[in-house]
Amino acid sequence: MATIIMDSPKVVVLDIRYPTLPVVELHRHHSPVNAIAWAPHSSCHICTAGDDSQALIWDLSSMGTGSNNGGNGNGNAAAAAAAEGGLDPILAYTAGAEIEQLQWSATQPDWVAIAFSTKLQILRIYGVSHVVLLK
Repeated sequence: MATIIMDSPKVVVLDIRYPTLPVVELHRHHSPVNAIAWAPHSSCHICTAGDDSQALIWDLSSMGTGSNNGGNGNGNAAAAAAAEGGLDPILAYTAGAEIEQLQWSATQPDWVAIAFSTKLQILRIYGVSHVVLLK
């Protein structure tokens, strides 16, 4: 589960088994975050968008499952390191204005829709290497 804090550039990812302890906090937006969407095909990918006009895609696979005994597994070590130094997004797209909404297509997981100003843009994601804007 992920959540945003009103008027904050931070996204907090939670494990619903331990909702009081954040798995990781995503800190790469420069202005408040307005929207988040999990990839329908992956439990490790999330897209965030905000007032900084950026849509960022994150790969949380390094966070591990958190199911290791006593919380001492490699997944938890990676989570702690990412929480301290910050996790970087794997893809970034800058729109023409503050992004207000986004949706990751459930039927076509290569497509993410973003809405800003009076526009709707559809972004096609090719693996993790680049994002292409279709006009």
